[in-house]
Amino acid sequence: MEQLSTAAAETLQQWLEDASIDEATKQELRDLQDQPKELEERFYRNLEFGTGGLRGVIGAGSNRMNRYTVGRATQGFARYLLEQHGDKEGKPSVVIAHDSRHFSPEFTLDAALVLAGNGIVAKLFPSLRSTPELSFAVRHQKATGGIVVTASHNPPEYNGYKVYNHEGGQLVPDEAEKVIQYIQEVPSLADVKKLTQEEAEAQGLLIWLGEDQDQAFVDTVSSRSLSRELIQSGIGRDFRIVYTPLHGTGNIPVRRVLEQIGFEQVHIVAEQEQPDAEFSTVKSPNPEEREAFTLAMKLGESVGADILIGTDPDADRMGAVVKDNDGKYFVLSGNQSGAIMVHYLLSRLQETGTLPSNGAVVKTIVTSEMGAVIAEHYGAEVMNTLTGFKYIGEKMNQFEATGSHTFLFGYEESYGYLSGNYARDKDAVLASMLIAEAAAYYKSQGKTLYDVLQELYNQFGYFLEKLESRTLKGKDGVAQIQAKMTDWRSNPPQEVAGIAVTDVLDYSLGLDGLPKENVLKFILADGSWFCLRPSGTEPKIKVYFAVRGESLEDAESRIERLVTTVMSRVDAQ
Repeated sequence: MEQLSTAAAETLQQWLEDASIDEATKQELRDLQDQPKELEERFYRNLEFGTGGLRGVIGAGSNRMNRYTVGRATQGFARYLLEQHGDKEGKPSVVIAHDSRHFSPEFTLDAALVLAGNGIVAKLFPSLRSTPELSFAVRHQKATGGIVVTASHNPPEYNGYKVYNHEGGQLVPDEAEKVIQYIQEVPSLADVKKLTQEEAEAQGLLIWLGEDQDQAFVDTVSSRSLSRELIQSGIGRDFRIVYTPLHGTGNIPVRRVLEQIGFEQVHIVAEQEQPDAEFSTVKSPNPEEREAFTLAMKLGESVGADILIGTDPDADRMGAVVKDNDGKYFVLSGNQSGAIMVHYLLSRLQETGTLPSNGAVVKTIVTSEMGAVIAEHYGAEVMNTLTGFKYIGEKMNQFEATGSHTFLFGYEESYGYLSGNYARDKDAVLASMLIAEAAAYYKSQGKTLYDVLQELYNQFGYFLEKLESRTLKGKDGVAQIQAKMTDWRSNPPQEVAGIAVTDVLDYSLGLDGLPKENVLKFILADGSWFCLRPSGTEPKIKVYFAVRGESLEDAESRIERLVTTVMSRVDAQ
């Protein structure tokens, strides 16, 4: 029979003997005594606190999401906050939000009571709220930090825990490394300080946020509208939007913002309107996937929708679907939506004479160059960051501190967008508004977003991108992903699909002043590129591809050859 590793066996025994762990959790572990492989997965390590926080399968064990791993992480975060802000006037404070997942409310309250146990004020929303509202609220409340309990668009068995700094952004590596150190230095689960809810409320260390906080967020997002007058002058009465929150947090804020700027026909996918931790109507609650829009497409046909919009469970990612010239639904990629929004935003600012001379658009290194070419056409400077919106937020902080640039738009290919300085994380509420009003604006000119996309291709070149990912779960999967990265790093190809490789960018060396990260990008002689990156939040290796063709057919041919050649090597390892 397979045996547990020494490390897993020792940690399991510590959990079984720890008086601070409840009996139900211990019984769950005892029931797994005849499943050593499962116990090994649960205890071979502590659930890793990466730069984005925790994310994992819910269950008992040191490598699972549960109230104890959340408590331990919060104890480390509390120490960090007290070290950074404890000597300032007033008590440190943290805003906490959660999504619709299993145990999200419980984990939120656990985190709040640990903060309270450390003398830090926890400000909680009374029910689920979006991630961008959390980022906004940290800044609006002038809080010391933030926590959001979510696993974004992961499957239902997952949950997660993301932490934010006082700027409202997710922790960047130097901040996260300190928190990780402090978490690792929590001697045992019994050393996690915690008050009861009654104690925390009585001492003013647990505060519940109200409707005024929600309204402030909605008003702020609505203020970013560029075509409110046009929409309210009439087009908003007839323009038909189908929206699905995919059982998550977007339902109320997205509808309120769209209504506030003048859209009167917003049709909600009823089957996906209410929060549902099982996300029972979809394989994955991910607006990047066409399948997530199946019910929206059905409703769209019945109401004659001009655009379909979907947001993921914590409403930080937005996907959109429009009709092509044959009347078929066309799912815009994150790169395509981003390029359209860059064009719409900058052209409207130019039209109104409000386009700043020092404007900046920030994107990630795996995002298409199409939006960059469009931004440069309008005179904006384009900057690249590593993958993760925290790096875009960091750039925004630099602009704000130095006055060097005016932040116009930040985006990443994985459906994350932000315009405006009110938050430091991607915002699907804002993106839903921007893509809807762009569609309405162009409809007033007799064009669809599909038409606009074709015009942009004709003007700036046929950019095509693709993402391939391979899921490799568990302890073995971690080793497989690392082996693949090592192979490509130590044996880089000289040519791919008959095209010479002209440059290999190894971001683990800290290129272009960026933090070190395990990412490899290969540039080809024809301007195409591909990039290998282990996911920071899922058990996946991701491979990004991008080409620029003379025509759509040329671009499709180039990307097909590139993907086939690269993935045959990735899959053979």
